[in-house]
Amino acid sequence: MRRLVSITPFALAFGLAVSPASAQTPQVNVTVGGDLVEAAEGLGQRDVDLQVERLTTVVSRELARRGGLEGAQVNLVLTDLKPNRPTFEQVGNRPGLSVFDSISIGGATIEGEVVTVDGQRLPVRYSRYSTSLADVYGFGTWQDADRAYSRLASNLASGRLVSR
Repeated sequence: MRRLVSITPFALAFGLAVSPASAQTPQVNVTVGGDLVEAAEGLGQRDVDLQVERLTTVVSRELARRGGLEGAQVNLVLTDLKPNRPTFEQVGNRPGLSVFDSISIGGATIEGEVVTVDGQRLPVRYSRYSTSLADVYGFGTWQDADRAYSRLASNLASGRLVSR
């Protein structure tokens, strides 16, 4: 089940939008939390750190490009992360694992909050995973996780805070 919260024109009264003359780029902070803290060792800390950086970049770029959530602070926590292909750490731990032939259902779960200009805290929760191996798209290790980041960024820029 998912619930969409749309930011409508009356949202100006709640500080969710700012006039273009005073527009400020939102600050995006991403950390690791939940089950991913323990899973990071098995995935490889380098890969997890790169995914934190990737999520920060994707959300920041989309909000800057579309002018969404001006002046807000977006605090996100990457709580779950599943690769579509084995990471370097996983291949190192299981020598028979094939980087080319092994695929799995991937995706990501992101939680957090948006702190608006007026201090209002709005919860954010988004997750997206492939539903079957037939849905696995692309050849990248983090293809489905990247798709989750892009969709979350698009929703945030549109003013839709997604809970599911």
